[in-house]
Amino acid sequence: MVTYCSKQRIMRYFTALFCLFLLLSFSLSDTEKGSASYYSSSMNGRKTSSGEVFNNNLLTAAHKSIALGTMVKVTNLKNDSTVVLKVNDRLSKSSSHVIDVTLAAAKKLNFVRNGITTVTVEPVTKPDEELKKP
Repeated sequence: MVTYCSKQRIMRYFTALFCLFLLLSFSLSDTEKGSASYYSSSMNGRKTSSGEVFNNNLLTAAHKSIALGTMVKVTNLKNDSTVVLKVNDRLSKSSSHVIDVTLAAAKKLNFVRNGITTVTVEPVTKPDEELKKP
C-alpha cells in the first residue's frame, strides 16, 4: 500500500530526474566555445582537405571534427559580430584553436588586428552530401 507521503516522494524524485534530463540535454548542444584565428595569405592556391582550392577572400573555415561542407555560424564574443562559413578544411588535432577562418571572415568578425579572438561555433546546416540525398 502506497501512502500519500510516499507518492509525494516519488513525484519529487521523477521531477528531479526530469529537471536533470533537461539540464543535460541543453548542455550537450553542438555549440563550441574557444579561440579562433585566421589563415595566412601564404595558403592561397593550396588545396584544402575537401579538395577545394583555398581562397582567403571566401567565407570558409577549418575545424577539427565538424563534417566538411557543413555551414557554421561563428560569433565573436568580444563584439557580437557573426558570420556563416562553410567548413572545407581540417585543423590539426593538436591545434589550440576551435576554428581557423579566412581573412574575409576575420574582417567580418572584426578581429584582424588582434589576430585571435574568442568565438562560439554552431553548425547551422548539414554537409553538402547529406543535403543532396533524396
